[in-house]
Amino acid sequence: MEQVHGTHNESKFKSKDIISTMPENVITNILNRLPLGDALATALLARNWRLKWTLLTELVFDKEFFDLVDEFKEEYDWTIISSLLLHIKGPVTKFVLYVPCDNKSDLKDIIHWVLFLSKRGMNEFTLINMHRDKLKLPSHLLSCLELKHLKLCNCCLNQAPSFCGFPNLLSLDLYRVTIEGENCGKFITQCPLLEMLEISYHDPTRKVKLVEIAKLGNLIKLSLPLCKLDDIAITSSSIFQLGTYLPKLQELFLDFRNHKFIGEVSARKWGCTFFPCLKSLTLHPIDFNSDTMLSCLFEMIQGSPNLQILNIKAAYDGVIPPPAFSFPKVDNNTMGPLQLQHVVFSSFRGSENEVYLIKYLLGSSPLLKKMVIQPHSDAVFGGANGTFMFARKLLKLHRASTIAEVDLY
Repeated sequence: MEQVHGTHNESKFKSKDIISTMPENVITNILNRLPLGDALATALLARNWRLKWTLLTELVFDKEFFDLVDEFKEEYDWTIISSLLLHIKGPVTKFVLYVPCDNKSDLKDIIHWVLFLSKRGMNEFTLINMHRDKLKLPSHLLSCLELKHLKLCNCCLNQAPSFCGFPNLLSLDLYRVTIEGENCGKFITQCPLLEMLEISYHDPTRKVKLVEIAKLGNLIKLSLPLCKLDDIAITSSSIFQLGTYLPKLQELFLDFRNHKFIGEVSARKWGCTFFPCLKSLTLHPIDFNSDTMLSCLFEMIQGSPNLQILNIKAAYDGVIPPPAFSFPKVDNNTMGPLQLQHVVFSSFRGSENEVYLIKYLLGSSPLLKKMVIQPHSDAVFGGANGTFMFARKLLKLHRASTIAEVDLY
């Protein structure tokens, strides 16, 4: 009797739907972690799962979602988003929208969606517009004061005079974004808690000033095109001042395209600390014909005592081989060894200045684990095979280095 009783209980336990009886917040967390298409497909699992997807609080209409919709385009179109939003029960904390370049639907629907979302406690909003023309966003987005993460691509946003900023915003990513009504710098400075700022090719008539970026003392990550800064001349001293104003900075990407340094090679003593917390530095492109730029590059490397990742892309202003730049001699007794672990050097052509730099990095980085060398198509030392021979020669010259790997492309 006991054995039969146990089998009955076991059978009863197996037939019980444990997942469906979980609390709604647990089911919501599970659904939010699924691709949106899969989360919607749970409506087909069982009768009591037909409306479980309405518990979603994160809606990601990304490229993968629209690829899925294209397979059923006879049944689905742009209005599916409006339909889904109307059935969501609670708050929508995250909303991601990818607008395909070939989308023929009425983009005015986005205005209604933003208005709807502005009343649903949204704290993360991403809009990637792949259309040729900029998408004008409604001012309702500025009323989402709970926003913590904002990413816009190819958009236009009208900043009303009454707008006082996003008090909770932690990350801001602007790519080809125009801020109307006010300058972009004022818009940024009204986000006092900002930790990550990425700007790429916004409207050149509304540039950002270094003094405005300097007000963001909480920045941990900064990505900036120097040609978009509203300064008459950007020098190495201007960049080093950022380290003073941004003491928490850990990741820095500076885009030097369409910008020229003005000034002389620095007369400062090597070994000054400018970016005490910086761990990742990306500089694109570096003109290896310019003593001023090479001096700045070396100072940034030496002025970042905790730097672990370095990414450099070489460039040349002119075709005449440059004179060798006098890199300072390495004195680990006074400056200390570098903490570099990963180095990527792209568009490498094998010039004398490039060779000096790589030799310096190899000889000063005892913790170096990996170096990636990507040659330029017209590299003077003979293409990829020449790069391989060159790298082997460098490693032979620096046997004391602990470098574990060299990747060649």
